[in-house]
Amino acid sequence: MLDDKPLVSIEKLRVEFETNDGVVVGVKDVSFTIRPGECVCVVGESGSGKSVSSLSLMRLVEFGGGTIAGGRLMFETDKGKVIDLATQSGAAMRDIRGNQIGMIFQEPMTALNPVFTVGDQLTEGLIEHRGLKKSEARARALEILRQVRIPEPERRLDQYPHELSGGMRQRVVIAIAMACEPRLLICDEPTTALDVTIQAEILALIDRLKREKQIAVLFITHDMAVVAQMADRVVVMYRGDKVEEGPVTQIFETPQRDYTKMLLAAVPRLGEMTGKPAPERLRLMGDGSHGAPEPIVVADPKPLLTVQNLTTRFPVKGGILRRTVARVHAVEDVSFTLNGGETLSLVGESGCGKSTTGRSILRLVEPASGTVDLAGTDIIGLSPSGLRKARRDMQMIFQDPFASLDPHMKLYDQVAEPLLNYGIGSRSERQDRIAALFDRVELPRSFMRRYPHEMSGGQRQRIAIARALALNPKLIVADEAVSALDVSVQAQVLNLLMELQQDLGISMLFISHDMAVVERVSHHVAVMYLGRIVEIGTRAQVFENPQHSYTRQLMAAVPVADPRQKKISEDLKFKPIPSPIHPVDYQATPSIYREVAPGHRVLVDPVTHS
Repeated sequence: MLDDKPLVSIEKLRVEFETNDGVVVGVKDVSFTIRPGECVCVVGESGSGKSVSSLSLMRLVEFGGGTIAGGRLMFETDKGKVIDLATQSGAAMRDIRGNQIGMIFQEPMTALNPVFTVGDQLTEGLIEHRGLKKSEARARALEILRQVRIPEPERRLDQYPHELSGGMRQRVVIAIAMACEPRLLICDEPTTALDVTIQAEILALIDRLKREKQIAVLFITHDMAVVAQMADRVVVMYRGDKVEEGPVTQIFETPQRDYTKMLLAAVPRLGEMTGKPAPERLRLMGDGSHGAPEPIVVADPKPLLTVQNLTTRFPVKGGILRRTVARVHAVEDVSFTLNGGETLSLVGESGCGKSTTGRSILRLVEPASGTVDLAGTDIIGLSPSGLRKARRDMQMIFQDPFASLDPHMKLYDQVAEPLLNYGIGSRSERQDRIAALFDRVELPRSFMRRYPHEMSGGQRQRIAIARALALNPKLIVADEAVSALDVSVQAQVLNLLMELQQDLGISMLFISHDMAVVERVSHHVAVMYLGRIVEIGTRAQVFENPQHSYTRQLMAAVPVADPRQKKISEDLKFKPIPSPIHPVDYQATPSIYREVAPGHRVLVDPVTHS
């Protein structure tokens, strides 16, 4: 039963930012409440003020150049006293942050301190706020890591953030936020970097905390399927204003405002592509297109990228002499072919080797063995100068745009850098090309003078896409390229990528954990688990006739954008992921496949041979 008295009341909040172009209002007169045991989801486009509202509650907005120019932020403390967070001293806020209000940030690499181990960062709040001894805090930290389903938690405690995959880092951030069991949990896009199975478990975990401990949850997301699963009430924001608020079923079934209708129309839904022969663009409200979108069909597909028996391993060092004591089998015996002008998607859980496969193909990570052939060029055998030349034809869009953009360079210079690097065009030609790229990724040209920290997560990702397109590459490796984007921008960027594919004949290796997005953009799909491809085939074969148990499990975990079909209350039972770490002398078995249909292959289990 929900308590009628709100735990948090945001009243007429106004936040302003000083910029070179004058004062920018981030949030104008926004009001809403959150009660104990209630989850309020705030949705809206990138840059609509969702994150600014949450950062104001933590009073962290001031550290990003923002000022709370008006309004009250009322919060009931654990002592039963109602205080205005907007007027509290720095010392009072330090006691509240992490203790009474926990926050899960969108970008884990910027939320974690790179020079401290995961264990140090997890125990810090417990020692500071809960007064635990170091050994007690470590035991509690271990318990929390198990709750967020991190494999080998004992080892992770002594590792540094850069040693973990994007999904694992995000789970550490979630663990830190939940360590002190706060009264209010602010979740700012907490599952964007997580694959569907772990997302389902994390959502179930947050939901259980909300119900059992009557924690109030402020959930900021662009994923309408997650909203449908998590929200009790929904607040829709647009350009700093609240445009609509209501119970979750009302927002989904009878939205009042055109903007809310547009957000719901942009959601890619699993099963939408059933029976369609090829990927096709999403129909968006107001895009001016008539008739059905054209499917992206390549008339005579020819292989552009051929990968055979690719294997990448990382050494695990130990002992005083830092000798290699074991190896992480990140990518094991991976083979596939990507045709010119087509998209092959790699899907699978966090830590399954998807990103490492993409990086190994570009030789950003050196593979242990295997061959990579791009348009007749043997990438693995190239010299450093040959590789530099080949990189014009293959570009990467990284998962975390904040980490892949230089914080000291203006956005114009970041997009210009590849052109300068290869000496392409005169100064005026480069200016025209960069302006056209900004138009292409739907960013105002005035943004060219800005720096990465002045942009929202979604806007930063669009800069990364513009930079990858600057050299007109043949192959783009898109590593979770749209996971940080809200649905309407995600739909625009997916349409943009498909449009570019159609216009320029670009091939894409699309790495993602979002099954609905993968279904929308793919010609072929490869499902990865523990470094191996367990199933590969055309999009229709894999999605409409999944053969491997793991593929079926992934499909079952996809959240549905319908509040009446809530999956998260069910007990989700996933088998723990086995460790990919093996002794130095371990001999991996080769991958053997059985062909279900022409081009549709499924990995044979070496134990059961099924």
